[in-house]
Amino acid sequence: MDIQEKKMGELTGYQLGVIGALFLSVASSVSIVICNKALMTNLGFPFATTLTSWHLMVTYCTLHVAQRLNFFENKRIDMKTVILFGILNGVSIGFLNLSLGFNSIGFYQMTKLAIIPFTVLLETLFLKKQFSQKIKLSLFLLLLGVGIASVTDLQLNFVGTVLSLLAIATTCVGQILTNTIQKRLNVSSTQLLYQSAPFQAAILFVTGPLVDQYLTKQNVFAFKYSPLVLGFIILSCVIAVSVNFSTFLVIGKTSPVTYQVLGHLKTCLVLGFGYTLLHDPFTEKNIIGILVAIVGMGLYSYFCTHENKKKQMVDLSPSSQIKDKDSNTPLLGHQEKENHFEAKKAAKDSLV
Repeated sequence: MDIQEKKMGELTGYQLGVIGALFLSVASSVSIVICNKALMTNLGFPFATTLTSWHLMVTYCTLHVAQRLNFFENKRIDMKTVILFGILNGVSIGFLNLSLGFNSIGFYQMTKLAIIPFTVLLETLFLKKQFSQKIKLSLFLLLLGVGIASVTDLQLNFVGTVLSLLAIATTCVGQILTNTIQKRLNVSSTQLLYQSAPFQAAILFVTGPLVDQYLTKQNVFAFKYSPLVLGFIILSCVIAVSVNFSTFLVIGKTSPVTYQVLGHLKTCLVLGFGYTLLHDPFTEKNIIGILVAIVGMGLYSYFCTHENKKKQMVDLSPSSQIKDKDSNTPLLGHQEKENHFEAKKAAKDSLV
């Protein structure tokens, strides 16, 4: 009975942690989108890639202070793994921005929608992860709804299509590795972000001004920074600390697919806030799309919760407890072995 109560307590604590991570991710992401929209649209600061490098530098500095104050313990990770992981994430951000620059907004939205099915494909092929038909159906409804709500025009060109494919590939692999590295090396989201943020910031700090100048025909260093612009940049960097932290936290506690589903929830919220706060144009098509997407998200959440409860019932069954008692291995240790086994299979196919 004590074992069962202990397991129930661990599961409850884990679920509360997941809910907290999801809420933090949604709140911070919607906040930074609104802040950046005001900065770029209203104040005319168009340097998105360079701004992202500043976000990551501020994130690293904040985590460095937190680590010095003993808010978390620094755990050394293999330098080659960290460097390649950091570079991959930095490159994926660059490709996403280039994709937006070379494609229509509609095709860029399609690129973001393609990340979920591509992630499902990669996890199925290389990590042997199984997705039920119900989960796939809910994801299809979600993507259909977001597509209806956000995709407008579709204009194809060869360079833009190649950049979009590279953006999809690097983003999916980066997010899968964010989850796999945390479990394989038994590091927290904070520890992984602290180790990799300098390399992500460095590659974007070098390439960002070049990418932005090519896309905007303006020089970030020649821009006239008014006090209001500087204020919004600082606010954006402060919010970005929470965004980056919650991103690693959500992917580590859930999965890359769940993180992408959460991202499309943010898209719907941003569309809604844009209409109510910024008076953006809103049509029946947007409303129908958002409603379909919400149904898809609700079904995804319900099916995931239902399947997780089934797994928990198996873990809490008497036969499972007897097996645990005989092996004298705690539940967490068993899970880490499974995660290590899955990561070992994926390691030879990953960049790390």
